[in-house]
Amino acid sequence: MTLALALTFAALVLLTTLALLWSSWPGWLKGVLVACVAVLYFWGDAVVHDLSGWPTTDSLPERFVLLAAVIDEPTKQRSGALHVWVNALEDGKPAERPRAYTLPYAKDVHALLEEAMKKNRQGVSQVGTTEPRKGKRGASWLRPGSDELVIKIRDLPAPQLPEK
Repeated sequence: MTLALALTFAALVLLTTLALLWSSWPGWLKGVLVACVAVLYFWGDAVVHDLSGWPTTDSLPERFVLLAAVIDEPTKQRSGALHVWVNALEDGKPAERPRAYTLPYAKDVHALLEEAMKKNRQGVSQVGTTEPRKGKRGASWLRPGSDELVIKIRDLPAPQLPEK
């Protein structure tokens, strides 16, 4: 699939080059064409990374089952990150495929994930929920960090079996 995307992009670059060299378009239109192709390249790169299994930086689903977590603690050179692998719960049932997420490092979430992974290793499945952090109302894009989520993780309740 990535070969097909690379060949498609190469064909687009060829067509753009031909349009730049042999067309009688005004200079500003050629500049817009170059800018659009450059934006398309970076957008396509991000899409390919999402398709090929790279962790996403999207927010976690509202309800999920925690499968694994890797903590990358911050150092002087790096800001650190929390990598989690979760299976979203949709209508009380697990999604078809799990998804990897990368979260910014936070000490409280680090401790929460560490405790959850200890229980996971003991065979106690962990279910998590997310909700927006309570704060001021209004346009969140004006307040950086206001889109943070509160993550809660607890033991998955034992299934209720029907009576015989």
